[in-house]
Amino acid sequence: MRSSNPVFSRRGFSRDNGYAGFNTAPQAGGAPVGTQGSPYAQPQGNPYATNPYAQQDLQQGAPPQAPVTTGRMTMDDVVMRTGTTLGILIVTAALSWALLPVDDANIGRSYGIGIGAAVIGMVLALVQSFKRTATPALIVSYAAFEGVFLGVISSIVDNRIASGAAMQAVIGTLAVFAAVLVAYKAGWIRVNRRFYGFVMAAALGFMLLMVVNLLFAAFGGGDGLGFRSGGLGILFGIIGVLLGACFLALDFKQVEDGIAYGAPKEEAWLAAFGLTLTLVWIYMEFLRLIAILNSND
Repeated sequence: MRSSNPVFSRRGFSRDNGYAGFNTAPQAGGAPVGTQGSPYAQPQGNPYATNPYAQQDLQQGAPPQAPVTTGRMTMDDVVMRTGTTLGILIVTAALSWALLPVDDANIGRSYGIGIGAAVIGMVLALVQSFKRTATPALIVSYAAFEGVFLGVISSIVDNRIASGAAMQAVIGTLAVFAAVLVAYKAGWIRVNRRFYGFVMAAALGFMLLMVVNLLFAAFGGGDGLGFRSGGLGILFGIIGVLLGACFLALDFKQVEDGIAYGAPKEEAWLAAFGLTLTLVWIYMEFLRLIAILNSND
């Protein structure tokens, strides 16, 4: 299962889907850079070579430009699908915040519903990650259930640990998104195979440590190894945010390359799915950081 997201693989624009991967901008009259001897290499240098428009553009030695009337993915498609997915997530989060109180009498029930929604969302995301093509119903359902979980957990932190934490986490997430987008467009972040390998290795190590910490907490009680509390918790929270920023850069690269290579329009849903996963990851890391900082006061 290949991934450019710290939580799940959405299999979007991967080798399994015929996508060339990173460092694949076509050269004049030749194959894309970095495809020779690469696991991402594809016949004729273009993963969507069966698209007649893509073939024509590549033969002319220029990045393919999608005709307006074709069924190829555009930036507008990605923005619309991402807006839809995030909009559903925000609406269900707001509803769960309003309808699932977290006072002493109701917190147990509300927390249980939130955890149940999180599990369902995880299952839906895993199902989508193993599919070769996007299923909008799965992606939208994932967003809805994930929103329920985020609404409950945000309400708990905001009302019982740190007032205003949810808004601070939202602002932090938006700031990271904007900063990475500016840095990526300005060329300050170069997304290539080395960057991809480093980020994936770092994410794997991070996730393994979190799983070990969770197991110690579950069977040994307390905070486990302390990776999610105190000074270590703050450090790992910052690392989590930085990892999320790196995955945003990978997401931007995948969208850019998918458009350049004439990805089918349906793959805009995969782009939206990946961006939503990454933004949820960053938001949760910010929320956890704020909770830790306030609990240490």
